[in-house]
Formats: sequence, structure tokens, C-alpha cells
Amino acid sequence: MLFDVDGVLSADCVPLHPSGEPMRMVNIKDGYALQLAVKNGYQMAIITGGNTEAVRSRFQALGFQHIYMQSCVKKYDFLDFIRKTGLKTEEILYAGDDIPDYEVMQMAGLPVCPANAAPEIKAIAKYISHKEGGDGFGRDIVEQVMRAQGKWMQGEAFGW
Repeated sequence: MLFDVDGVLSADCVPLHPSGEPMRMVNIKDGYALQLAVKNGYQMAIITGGNTEAVRSRFQALGFQHIYMQSCVKKYDFLDFIRKTGLKTEEILYAGDDIPDYEVMQMAGLPVCPANAAPEIKAIAKYISHKEGGDGFGRDIVEQVMRAQGKWMQGEAFGW
């Protein structure tokens, strides 16, 4: 599972710190589901145009194996992820919300998006969540995948 960050795992409106750095809000239930996916052996990645230590630290703490930041053309990082993991495009879920995600969503086997995604993204998504980006969207996606595979509420589900 690969995720964009802004507008997907954080809200699409972010306050700016006086230094000019964006300060993102994250959803705790998203975090729980994401780390549970890691514990269950899913290859997890973020591909984001952003470049802040807070984002890197957050996803490293959740156990993400692949973190692509300052991604100018996301399809190149997507192809690097495929090379590193050996996965086929049809095995990959990509969650995006806006135009920079468009090419990758066309390449991924399961493109998904939050309820407040751009119309162009909704048009190519195979699943449009009822949740908005940063408001439980990550949890919705992970939970649905794990439920479909019989892994939700199993094994290490009851702890961090």
C-alpha cells in the first residue's frame, strides 16, 4: 500500500509554522491501522512532495519501509518501489487525492481516493472512500484491505 500524505493521510488545509514549515494534523486511528498493516507484513510506503522531518519521523515510527519525500514526479518513486519490493503493479494499492497522483494512480492495480479528492482523481479511482483525507481515510483503506484478506482483528491487532 502506497499513500500520498497531504490531503490523504493529513487534511488538505494545514497551518503554517512561523518558520514557514507546514504543520500537519494526523489521525490516530489512521496511525493504528497503518502500523497494524506493517505488523501483518504489508509493504507500506509514502510518496509525498513534502519534505519535513515531522512527516519522515511519523511514518518511520509507524514502521513504513519506504519513504519518498520531495517527490517531484511520483511515477519515478513508484517505479523505484516496484524495483525494491518486486511487487507487480496489479498488486499495489495507491491512495492519492490530487493531480500529482494521477500518473501513479493510472499505474497502480488498485487506485483509491478520499471523498474530497479532485474530480480527475475520482474519475480514475476504483474506490472512493466515504472519509475525507486526514479524517480516517487511511484507517478505512487499511481496514477494508485487511478485512477482505481475513487479517483484521487477528494476531497482533490488540496492541501497538
